[in-house]
Amino acid sequence: MEAHLIRPDPDALLRQTVLDGESRKRGRLKVFLGAAPGVGKTFEMLTVAHQLQRDGVDVVIGVVETHGRAETAALVNGLELVPLRTVTYRDRMAQEMDLDAVLRRAPCVAAVDELAHTNVPGSRHPKRWMDVEELLAAGIDVLTTVNIQHLESLNDIVASITRIRVRETVPDHVIGDADEVELIDLTPNDLLQRMRDGKIYAEHTAGRAMLHYFSPGNLTALRELALRQTAQQVDAQLVDHMKANAIVGPWAAGERIMVCLTLQDGDASLLRYGKRLADHLHAPWIVLHVETNRDLSDAARATMASQMHLAQSLGAELVTIPGQDVALDAVAYARTQNVTQIVAAHPVGRGWSARVRQWLGRSTTERLIQFAQGFPVHVVPRSPGENAPTEQLLNIAPFTARPYVVGTLIVLGALVVALLLRQSFEVSNVSLAFLTAILGVAVAYGLWPSLWASLMAMLCFNFFFLPPFYTLTIAAPDNVVALFFFLVTALIASNLGARVRNQAVVARHRADITQSLYHFSRTITGILQLEDLLWSASHQIATMLDCDVAMLLPDGEILKVKASYNGGKAVGAADLAAATWAWKNNKVAGRGSDNLPGGRWLFIPLRTGRGPVAVIGLHAERTGPILDLEQQGLLDALADQTASAIESILLAGELDQARLDVETDKLRGALLTSISHDLRTPLASILGATSSLESYGEELDENARKELLSTIHDEADRLNRFVANLLDMTRLEAGALQPRKERVDIGEVIASALCRAARLLSDHETEMVIEPDLPMLLLDDVLLEQALFNILDNAGKYTPVGTKIVVTASVAADTLLIRVTDEGDGFAAHDPETAFSKFKRFKSADRSRPGTGLGLAISRGFIEAMGGKIVSRNRQDCSGAELVMTFPLDEKNTK
Repeated sequence: MEAHLIRPDPDALLRQTVLDGESRKRGRLKVFLGAAPGVGKTFEMLTVAHQLQRDGVDVVIGVVETHGRAETAALVNGLELVPLRTVTYRDRMAQEMDLDAVLRRAPCVAAVDELAHTNVPGSRHPKRWMDVEELLAAGIDVLTTVNIQHLESLNDIVASITRIRVRETVPDHVIGDADEVELIDLTPNDLLQRMRDGKIYAEHTAGRAMLHYFSPGNLTALRELALRQTAQQVDAQLVDHMKANAIVGPWAAGERIMVCLTLQDGDASLLRYGKRLADHLHAPWIVLHVETNRDLSDAARATMASQMHLAQSLGAELVTIPGQDVALDAVAYARTQNVTQIVAAHPVGRGWSARVRQWLGRSTTERLIQFAQGFPVHVVPRSPGENAPTEQLLNIAPFTARPYVVGTLIVLGALVVALLLRQSFEVSNVSLAFLTAILGVAVAYGLWPSLWASLMAMLCFNFFFLPPFYTLTIAAPDNVVALFFFLVTALIASNLGARVRNQAVVARHRADITQSLYHFSRTITGILQLEDLLWSASHQIATMLDCDVAMLLPDGEILKVKASYNGGKAVGAADLAAATWAWKNNKVAGRGSDNLPGGRWLFIPLRTGRGPVAVIGLHAERTGPILDLEQQGLLDALADQTASAIESILLAGELDQARLDVETDKLRGALLTSISHDLRTPLASILGATSSLESYGEELDENARKELLSTIHDEADRLNRFVANLLDMTRLEAGALQPRKERVDIGEVIASALCRAARLLSDHETEMVIEPDLPMLLLDDVLLEQALFNILDNAGKYTPVGTKIVVTASVAADTLLIRVTDEGDGFAAHDPETAFSKFKRFKSADRSRPGTGLGLAISRGFIEAMGGKIVSRNRQDCSGAELVMTFPLDEKNTK
């Protein structure tokens, strides 16, 4: 037993190995935890920082909040303070920790105050604890502070105590993963005195604070929460240390209760006693069930399931472990978990069953007391009326003759072998043939057929091998002894063989469950659509649990069945009400539960860190609980995986929607900017020209009137192009653009586009170079001309006056090339492709150039709709930009 107990826990060793490996790369986190503001967390953090600096450690302050307290501000002196970054938010200036500056400085230790702080929007991380995580990942040790009210799991408790809801929270795992948590404890009286002395808040604020948040009752409750949180942290570290180092417990540093639950002993009085003991000692408690390889009956499984359900409702931590010896395995587990007290029941039997148990040996509780050296064991007596149910406990399979017939034939085969060996070997050696046969029967068919085989083997051994031969009479006393030990050996072999068989069956069953979970996880992980996930999950769960399944998701304020695998078993209105209750209250409801137990379906909310994401409904025609204890554990694993998969898909959808919203906001802003410029400017010009004509028309000479009319025409044409571009982009994004292809002369289309853009390019020199004998292509001449016009318009806007714009058309490698080159500044060197972005302007600072920034984007859409491609690049001699359109010269485009 001792060898079994002192082995290090593999999971703890693995966890410790991972932590040791990460510690070489990851920084260490020390948290100064306080019950309330003003207890001295920042003061203590800075004091430790000074001590580290005196020890030669490179320490900097990432951010510190002194809150105007002179004592704290004095400790900042002498420590290097990384300059804060200034952020503008809602027309106000705010200062935040400069994370990049701290990372560049790369100190050994960084002091980062107020772990729960929310960063100004636009920062790299929304929360300061995320900044701390990045510092730790960079190998920088961090000192930080936090109050107990900021822990996520305690948020509701603190709100109920103080009547104030704290919005800034820190996930529990951040504190749980800390390398060290130091409690800064101050009694309520001392803290209130500091408040009166003005060391926490100003005098006019302190009085109001002491009447509300800083009342003595609130401070006492918050202090108890802080003490308990720190104690739990230390206790968890102690248990991990004992597991990893194979330290035999218990170490009674803190109380931990374990109730040992077996089928015979597990009743409500035992569990309630364990609950009362745990409450009296203010200690956590565990309910342990050691699962042996016995095949339990349905009644026994239902009994165990009800006991575990009761234990869960009483707030116990439920643990089920596999084992062979309940007492020995329970004590071994208690030592690994640093349990300090064990609770067990002593059954009070009556009649022949109690006398048989007494004759066979000690009860499980008595053996538990024997092995539990160093543990106080509470034995809870019960009256006979509280005994376990009288139904059969083991699931005895119906009798079939085949195993016994086959067992008899195997023994007869062993007899033949023994008779052949009789002339060459002694009788003691010949008996091994029978033992081998018995083991084979035990492994193949179990205990009872192997006992039958043992009886048959004993009779054969006596009849054929013990004198006088061929009779069941035994003459010599030594033969009686030989036959007795043969029978004992055969029975032991039968029992051991049956155990091996049962263990193999259990191992195979558990392997099947593991394989099913792996298959389930792999199946749902690769699904990207929510509907497919729900159907696949409902099908898999229904198959594995042998029941009907329905998956319900919220649609507005109501739940709807989104997928089901239920063989036509519809979810009725009453069942839907139970499902809605389970969703809103985040609790199990329906058949067999504590909430609305009269329904036909059982509904379980699928929970994540954000709350319930769905509800799964289960239904079965069989009577009693829908799920047994093992199936409940399997459902928990399946539900967790399904909830995580649903949350991942929902988060992906929210992320896509957020990206779409951001992109929409960008486009909306760009569109408003463009409209404000490209509508207002031409309208102002038109209004100015018409006003001049109306007011001074008769006084103006002919040339002046023509110039004003030309301005009106040009600006109206500009407005028309603007509206046309918006309509074209709308058609492209809606997928409503259908090119009308016909045989097109490329030279004519280029000439038409240049002619149409002549007024826009009047200040530029244009040239058209067309290669002779260009083939006719199946294109939409209207779209191609508009694309060329937009490109020429863009070139005219962003190139200096007097420069040259050249359009060439040629054939190269079965491809038609149309190039438009200019002599401007070219595209941005880092990414010329951004020229095709919607509302993109090459010189955003120069608002004197008219345009929407849609021209090139529309050109690309038109070209690609006709089966071509367009790329933008700078000319090789860096003398301007070049846009190249390509169309393949295949049968599809030339015939």
